[in-house]
Amino acid sequence: MIVALFLGVALFFAGISWEWFGDMPTFEELENPKSNLASEIYSADQVLLGKYYIENRSNTHYSKLSPHLVNALLSTEDIRFRNHAGIDLKSLFRVAYGVLTGTHKGGGSTITQQLAKNLFPRDSYLSTSELVMRKFKEWITAIKLERNYSKNEIIAMYFNTVSFGSNSFGIKSASRTFFNKSPMELKIEEAAVLVGVVNAPTRYSPVINPEAARERRNLVLHQMAKYDFIKEKVADSLQKQPIDMSEYNVMSHKSGMARYFREHIRGKLKTWCKTHYKPNGEPYNLYKDGLKVYTTINSKMQEYAEKAVKEHLREDLQPAFDKHWEGHKNAPFDFDTENPEEDVEKLMKSGMRRSPRYKKLHRRGISKDSIKKIFHKETKMRVFSWQGEKDTVMTPWDSIRYYKSILQAGMMSMEPRTGYVRAYVGGPDYEHFKYDHVTYSQRQVGSTFKPFLYTLAMQEGGISPCTKVPNVQTRIETGSGEFWAPKNPSDSRIGEMVSLKWALAHSNNWISAYLIKRYSPQSVKKIARKMGITSPIPEVPAIALGTPDMSLYEMVGALNTYVNKGIHIEPIFLTRIEDKNGNIIERFIPQQQEAMSEETAYLMLEMLQGVVNKGTGRRLRWKYGFDQPIAGKTGTTQNQSDGWFIGMVPDLATGIWVGAEDRAAHFRTISLGQGANMALPIWAKYMKKIYADSSLRIPKKDFKKPDKPLSVEIDCEQWENKQNQKNNTIDEDEF
Repeated sequence: MIVALFLGVALFFAGISWEWFGDMPTFEELENPKSNLASEIYSADQVLLGKYYIENRSNTHYSKLSPHLVNALLSTEDIRFRNHAGIDLKSLFRVAYGVLTGTHKGGGSTITQQLAKNLFPRDSYLSTSELVMRKFKEWITAIKLERNYSKNEIIAMYFNTVSFGSNSFGIKSASRTFFNKSPMELKIEEAAVLVGVVNAPTRYSPVINPEAARERRNLVLHQMAKYDFIKEKVADSLQKQPIDMSEYNVMSHKSGMARYFREHIRGKLKTWCKTHYKPNGEPYNLYKDGLKVYTTINSKMQEYAEKAVKEHLREDLQPAFDKHWEGHKNAPFDFDTENPEEDVEKLMKSGMRRSPRYKKLHRRGISKDSIKKIFHKETKMRVFSWQGEKDTVMTPWDSIRYYKSILQAGMMSMEPRTGYVRAYVGGPDYEHFKYDHVTYSQRQVGSTFKPFLYTLAMQEGGISPCTKVPNVQTRIETGSGEFWAPKNPSDSRIGEMVSLKWALAHSNNWISAYLIKRYSPQSVKKIARKMGITSPIPEVPAIALGTPDMSLYEMVGALNTYVNKGIHIEPIFLTRIEDKNGNIIERFIPQQQEAMSEETAYLMLEMLQGVVNKGTGRRLRWKYGFDQPIAGKTGTTQNQSDGWFIGMVPDLATGIWVGAEDRAAHFRTISLGQGANMALPIWAKYMKKIYADSSLRIPKKDFKKPDKPLSVEIDCEQWENKQNQKNNTIDEDEF
């Protein structure tokens, strides 16, 4: 009977393994257990920027676990883990005895059994018989896991599969969420909290139920002392301490650093996944396959960029804008039309129809008239402010005007020779303003377009930054007997002979018209294309003043060509993508093409330094105290709707755009609305922080001259002397 019973039990468990009683995990599934792994986005300096996920889960190796974590787990869940083969018979007998005597306390599941349950979850609703059978299956699975993996691997797998609550799956995510640390950095008491949470993530959550979490943590500490992992005195001391949750932060798609950047590359990565395949032939899934995405962003530079944008808009520009429009009926809209009120009404109605509130009411079948009444009725709402979100009462109609009064900004900073984008700020606050003003927004570029025109002049040869032309109004025939003759923003040096360097520094429109007439819009468009501009450029003379709409991404990449010795290099965001096992799937290399000669590029840098030294960007000198070589260009568009500044030093090219959501919302005066006041200060604040951080190693040095001697003179005093000598020689010959 004993032998028959033994054989029957053996046959029963063999039958379970042979799937007589239903499916069991296959050998392949045990070798490669599946779970949804978050894809992680890393900066160039190895800082985790964020994740894309269905479950916020990231795997970690046993060697990356704190010994305190392992000790806490063993002492609490399975002290004989190192000695059994997946099933702890002593614990089973204890449980059976407890059930029979009514003194049942605690479960008999080993860590390996719990791992089996986590890897191959039970169905939601099981009968008692099905539950018993499922338990037996977990025993068999646990034994198979012990055969396939080492004890350390099983512990790591366990920590990688369990849920800790707070949208954290796996110990790596939980450590970051609860304590902003890696698993290896956890202290004893922190490890005890996390091991305690596993048992019941909601009941023992230090956020939801802090007292219950503290009691549970203390129990874990007691168990650790009981099994000599820590001393009694240490346990007693730690049990008296409160749980420190000051670093608690639930990571989500909407939190963390570089949110505009992460959203931008998310679209690129989704497209990439559709055309790249796993070994099994399936395309990669950004939200499930645990990809490691390494970006070009530098976390410190990104932090400084975000701070610079917010500091200028919050402390300087927005208060000035609000004061500027205070008491004006149509604020902040400026329509130079016969019926400005009517134009404001049209703009506001358009904003209403695009709002989520309107679309929601419209889907519910509410009439347009009723929706309009709702929009003019006061209601409680939570709105953006530069000091943080605030609760207020206003009509939805007024909230549209309020949000249209908020100034926006975009900023991108790239490394000239590699094309690596080091900082990317798409707007002031991603939560409230999701539109990306770096890549997707196209705004009129104004005078930042003029360098393309001057580049053509330098490239043609024989012309120097010191070459002089008459500062008089130029008329260009546009067809049908009509002429285009731009105005100048200032009346400085009218009628005089001025150098091209002076003209660009002061953003002189008459000289730009002179050059576009000489070289043609088609030729300017061609050089702009070589420098990376892909946006439409109409072949009309007015492009000389920057009438085309372009993205900040294009403009920074294009003007960076000067610093990169005439070679246009595509700004890139990614360096490589790895799979969940660390295998490199793809590397990214920027595209390059020669756009101009090295000499032309250097001549343009020489001219653009004049903008900072004596032109529209000179406040970098007198106000912000920069004394190193800087090449830059400001830009101001029609009615001061857009303010631009692109500044370049030998190791960094950075561009900024500032404006409102609607072009009708703008400063009414050039003194406040020019690029030097709207955008340039952000560059100054950013670069101050960059230079103050010695770890970034951005030196204050001069632009490197070409190895070959220049074919033209760039010292304007020397150029003047040579021209006088030349003229004297001509006069003598004529005589």
